[in-house]
Amino acid sequence: MEIDKTTLTDLTIFNSADAMSVFNKINRCRTVGGKDKLYENFNSPLKSIEAINGIQQTLQLILQNLQHWPAQISNGSVLMIEKFYNATIDDIPVSPSYISAYSYKIFHRPDFSLVEYSVGHAFDFIKGMQLMIARFFTNAAPAPLHNILQLASKIITKVQFSIIEQNKKAADLTPVQMLHLGRFLRYHYKNNMLDLLEIYFQLDAWYGMALAIKEYDLHFPEFIPDAKPLLQAEGLYHLLLQQPVGYNIKLNPECNFLFLTGANMAGKSTFIRSVGAAVFLAHIGMAVPAQKMQLSLFDGILSNINVVDNLVKGESYFYNEVQRIKSTVLKISDGRKWLILIDELFKGTNVEDAMKCSSTVIEGLIKISDSLFILSTHLYEIGASLKNYPNISFNYFETAVENDKLLFSYQLKEGISNDRLGYLILKNEGVVDMLHKL
Repeated sequence: MEIDKTTLTDLTIFNSADAMSVFNKINRCRTVGGKDKLYENFNSPLKSIEAINGIQQTLQLILQNLQHWPAQISNGSVLMIEKFYNATIDDIPVSPSYISAYSYKIFHRPDFSLVEYSVGHAFDFIKGMQLMIARFFTNAAPAPLHNILQLASKIITKVQFSIIEQNKKAADLTPVQMLHLGRFLRYHYKNNMLDLLEIYFQLDAWYGMALAIKEYDLHFPEFIPDAKPLLQAEGLYHLLLQQPVGYNIKLNPECNFLFLTGANMAGKSTFIRSVGAAVFLAHIGMAVPAQKMQLSLFDGILSNINVVDNLVKGESYFYNEVQRIKSTVLKISDGRKWLILIDELFKGTNVEDAMKCSSTVIEGLIKISDSLFILSTHLYEIGASLKNYPNISFNYFETAVENDKLLFSYQLKEGISNDRLGYLILKNEGVVDMLHKL
């Protein structure tokens, strides 16, 4: 699935501070390498239902076996293994004996200590991988998990590691056994170990995703193998909300354009981001924040939410809005399935001009039946002329006013809202009184 940096930012998938983002919320990996691999997974949405189902099944299997996930492997173990290969130490004896081991310990004490400590962490790591292979490497394992563990099994099947299988912990090894293992690891297993670490990082990424699914009570979506675009969800919400209100949404070839209205702060932008983020998560094989969700495989997501001006290039806000729409039209004219999310189109010009531009854009986009569209606007007046199109639905977020106080239900309703509450918000925030006192 194609998704650009602008859309990833609009949907809060990532952010520069690495906080308050969907990625940060999902990341429950044990290791830095696992987090890096998860980041790669987020940047590589899957392109087939078969691949997505494989990841879903892998995560489901891990969820069912969380209690069996090897606890021996930690970020500290991984860091120590990497340090072991980068450190400069005196040669470990070729064929360690009691005498040579004792001599190495006495005359090369710092190096002996580093080897002993490193071998302890490598022991834990390999033991954990052995246990993982024994538990999950079966013919019934989902393809992604089976394939990666098959590779791990080939790498880890070494006669030198039988001593790890026979002992529970590294402390059970004699100095001679420890140096034998250390020498093999350092001089004959470096490339294999680095490959094994990469395999574990992917396993850790999946483990982190599984933990997030359990922690946030997420549900796996169902992909429908349909040539036409489809998106249907119940109880959909944005993962970053503390107290979310679930939405229901239904878009299909017969009704592929949602025209969304409502007052400021009513929830339009949050709704659009919720839909986009959930569809994105579904395409990396992740469970989603919804009670139920069905969708087709999309070729891409494009958003037009946080357009900004460019002072350096001398480009206005409105110009960049136009350029974003132009880019969108060029992309979605190729017959592929896209999810298009547009929030408050043409905010950078006057109302009359914005109405004319918005109507023109909407009437053009409605002709494209291979994609789904959600567009929010304050310009409810243009809705009347759009009712002649059978494939557009009209929804709004209701706002109530009691004693000059705004009450937001965040419930999506059918129809068009003509609420204009900007002045009331200005008044409630005390700005009007402040201005009167100037």
